[in-house]
This record gives sequence, C-alpha cells and structure tokens, in this order.
Amino acid sequence: MAADAQAALAAALDRMWRQHLPVLIERVDVLDAAAAAFASGELTARQHQAAQAAAHKLAGVLGTFGLTRGTVLARELEIVYSRQNEPDAELAARVQAIATELRAVIATRK
Repeated sequence: MAADAQAALAAALDRMWRQHLPVLIERVDVLDAAAAAFASGELTARQHQAAQAAAHKLAGVLGTFGLTRGTVLARELEIVYSRQNEPDAELAARVQAIATELRAVIATRK
C-alpha cells in the first residue's frame, strides 16, 4: 500500500511539473534578461523587481519538485536582487552563471 501511495504522489508531482514548467521557464527567462542587463549596467527598476520576484517564486517551488540545488541558486539571486548592488564584473558574471545553472537544473527534471 505504501508503494502505491508513493507512486501516486510521484505521478501527481509529475503532472504538476508538466503543468507549471512553462511558467518556470518564463521565470528563468526573466532572470536571464535581468542578468544580461545587470552585466551591461542597464538593469531597469522594473527588471530588478521582476528578477527579485522571479527568483523568490523559483526558490519557493523548486524544492517541492526535488530540485534543492535550484532552490539554493534562486535564493542566492533573490538576495542579490534584494540589495541595491552596483554592477561589477565579478557579481555580473555570478548572476549570469546562476541564471544559466538554474535553467540547467530545471532541464534535468523530466
């Protein structure tokens, strides 16, 4: 019986994943665009707020689907975007690397 319940839970999570995947990808797209704008010093207030919100939402949901690494990465971006950071080469590179890694982490869950 426990195996049946576990299989049913896994199937339900898989259905939820497929349903929500387009929104997750959109959020990563927002983070990619913000990372590029941040690196060029052209991050608008609107992009900044959108990136912080996208990172926050991803941090909250990725762990639900077993993507703990994604949660950690999204939280790191959320912290970066919760501060008024002046773009510097090192931070800009880190923000871009995190956005890229988040996309890869999401792609690993089938």
